[in-house]
Amino acid sequence: MATFKEFRNNVKPNWCPGCGDFSIQAAIQRAAANVGLEPEQLAVVSGIGCSGRISGYINAYGFHGIHGRALPIAQGVKLANRELTVIASGGDGDGFAIGMGHTVHAIRRNLNITYIVMDNQIYGLTKGQTSPRSAEGFKTKSTPEGSIESTLSPLEIAMSAGATFVAQSFSSDLKQLTSLIEQGIKHEGFSLINVFSPCVTFNKINTYDWFKENIVNLEQFPDYDPSNRMLAMNKIMETNSMLTGLIYQNTSRKSYEDLITGFKQEALAKQDVMITSGEFDKLVAEFK
Repeated sequence: MATFKEFRNNVKPNWCPGCGDFSIQAAIQRAAANVGLEPEQLAVVSGIGCSGRISGYINAYGFHGIHGRALPIAQGVKLANRELTVIASGGDGDGFAIGMGHTVHAIRRNLNITYIVMDNQIYGLTKGQTSPRSAEGFKTKSTPEGSIESTLSPLEIAMSAGATFVAQSFSSDLKQLTSLIEQGIKHEGFSLINVFSPCVTFNKINTYDWFKENIVNLEQFPDYDPSNRMLAMNKIMETNSMLTGLIYQNTSRKSYEDLITGFKQEALAKQDVMITSGEFDKLVAEFK
């Protein structure tokens, strides 16, 4: 069984010192080892942004996609090879702005992949503009007088879209984050894990200290039941989406793959896809 170190490679991350994404990378590597994966059993697909670099920093199959398109690629990988554990990753701009349409439909579709969003509430790679996760009044290069748009709540959107696994964590809480990724990997269906990942260079408001003061950890509520959808939605709204922990999980709904009639367990590469000349002629005849 592979160890945490075997999911490392020789590529040195070029994130800013102190970036929360370092911890998220470590949590993915630890979780992969803890659930018993080998590097060749894991595929990490990322989009664009600071977070998009993560697919090249982990010793596994990696695919660096285009802006907002990590999820379509990740879903294609999973459909082509059900044997792979697939993790998609991106930032709040990647997943909740240009890629929001893909995010909502991936949640609704419930394919068996894990989506980790590195939420720094700003556009870091393009040097500090407002993101859909920035608060009203947030001043950046694109909103010098303060943002006049309301803050998007990905947790509420995920719940309303029919998510079967919704979690949120903080990059400083490596133990909790690793555990949630493990649970997300094991979940049979789409797993959304939003992670507060402070941008130390451009976001001077939502800092590590700010998150520590505002986060509400679900461990404070020993009677909390993550299988209760109504309770989960109420908690999200009560805490202004600042919850951390496993917020909601539905284990009764089947994954997308299991609902496809005749969908084989074997990867395409292992299937016999040869057809006879007669079958080929029949297919061609359909287009005449």
